[in-house]
Amino acid sequence: MALPIAYVSVRLSAHATEDLEKVKKALLNLLPDGRAEELVIRMEPLKGHYGNPITLLEARIDDPGLIEALLESLRLRLSMEDKQRIARDLSRLLEKNDLYLRLDKQAAFEDELRLRRDDPIHIRIHCKTSDRETMVNMCHELGLTS
Repeated sequence: MALPIAYVSVRLSAHATEDLEKVKKALLNLLPDGRAEELVIRMEPLKGHYGNPITLLEARIDDPGLIEALLESLRLRLSMEDKQRIARDLSRLLEKNDLYLRLDKQAAFEDELRLRRDDPIHIRIHCKTSDRETMVNMCHELGLTS
């Protein structure tokens, strides 16, 4: 089956009080073992509101195999409660061709995946369609909703 997804972008920030390598590990932990090294991460130094240093980490996943690996990781590792929350909030999480998810950065560092709104890992799943019904069905078929 051809994936109805064009690409996935992932971004998160490492604040001055955080270990950059640990934040990077949180990002790499989104993918299953053996696939994380395929991820190309771009890092950009920024300044925060009060001039504090922040590093923005971004990755764009275009490879269908790597997209599948990420989606499978989400399907297997998100809790039923989080999948129910995605299903309940889907109208808010879908915008045009995109599905937006936010994951807990600290949990990802500990190799767990769960939703979180504060200082999260931002995931943008860009679909090949903007038809809402198709996107809702896709989320269910991919196992992101319950």
